[in-house]
Amino acid sequence: MMVHSQHLFSFVSATILVVGAPAAADEKPVVRNAVTPKVAYRTVKIDGLDIFYREAGPKNAPAILLLHGFPTSSHMFRNLIPALADEFHVVAPDYPGFGQSSAPPVDKFDYTFDKLADVMEKFTEKIGLKTYSLYVQDYGAPVGYRLAVRHPERVTGLVVQNGNAYDEGLANDFWNPLKAYWKDRTETNAAPLRKFLTLEATKWQYTHGVRNAEAISPDTWTIDQSLLDRPGNANIQLALLYSYGSNPTRYPEWQAYFRKHQPPTLIVWGKNDMIFPAAGAEPYKRDLKTLEYHLLDTGHFALEEDGDKIADLMRAFLRKHIKTNEK
Repeated sequence: MMVHSQHLFSFVSATILVVGAPAAADEKPVVRNAVTPKVAYRTVKIDGLDIFYREAGPKNAPAILLLHGFPTSSHMFRNLIPALADEFHVVAPDYPGFGQSSAPPVDKFDYTFDKLADVMEKFTEKIGLKTYSLYVQDYGAPVGYRLAVRHPERVTGLVVQNGNAYDEGLANDFWNPLKAYWKDRTETNAAPLRKFLTLEATKWQYTHGVRNAEAISPDTWTIDQSLLDRPGNANIQLALLYSYGSNPTRYPEWQAYFRKHQPPTLIVWGKNDMIFPAAGAEPYKRDLKTLEYHLLDTGHFALEEDGDKIADLMRAFLRKHIKTNEK
C-alpha cells in the first residue's frame, strides 16, 4: 500500500496542465504544475520596521517582485503568487502603513514615495533579491520605477498593470481634487480626499468597470477597509496622496530609463479603470521596443477578474524574454 501511495504521489507531483489556446508553431504552450506551491508568510526588520511579505517558489529561479497599489497590500497577489511559483521565485511585500507591515504614525515615519522606495530597496537587499522582474500596479509604479532608475542592472523586465508613468494617465477628472491638494495642502483640499478612504470608495475601486461584480469577493474591500480604519491610518494615506504629487515630475526620468535600458515589458491593463485609464497605457509604446500590450475588459484591480489570464500571459512572456539563469 505504501509503494502504491508513493507512486501515486510521484505521479500527481509530476502532472502538468496545458493552459489556454493552442500555441503557435514557434511558441511553447503555457504549462502549469497541477500541485499548488506553498506560500510562506514572513517578516524582516528594515530600519526598525517590520516588513511583511509573501514568498513562494524556488529561490534559484528567476525572481518576480510584486508591488501593490492603494488601498490594498500583498493580499492583492494572493492568487497570482501560487499560480507562478512553480517556475518563478515570487515575492510580494507590504509597504510601511499597509497590510501586515509596521504602520508608525506620520510624526515617526516620513510617508513619501521616496521613503517607500528606500524601504523596498533595503528589503530586496535584505532577502537577497539580486535581480528581478517588477510587477507594478497603482502605487507600485512610482515605488518600482524609483528602484529601476536607481538600479537598472537589477531589473530584468516589467509587468505593468494600471501603473502610470505618463502625464496622459492623469489627464482625467478623477485627479482634479488631488492636483488641488498638491498645489495647496490645506484641510479644505484634504476633505474631498478623505472620501477615498471610506468603505464605499474602497468597494468602488474593486467593482467599478468589472464585467461581473458577483465574481469579486467582498473579502477584498472588507480586508482593505479594516486596515484603512486603523487609528492614524487616515493621516498616513493623506500623506501619501500628497506625496503622489512628486511623481509626475519624475516621469521624464522614468521614460528616459525605458528608452535607455529597454526592459522587456508586458502591459496587462484594466481598460475600464477610471483612476488609471487606458490613456496611461498607450504612451508606453513610444519608449519601449520589446512590448507586449493587452487591454483587459475589467477595472482597477484586474487580477480579481482576470488573474488566470494575467498569470498565463506573464508566464509566457517571462519565459520568452527573461533568461532562465537570471537570478
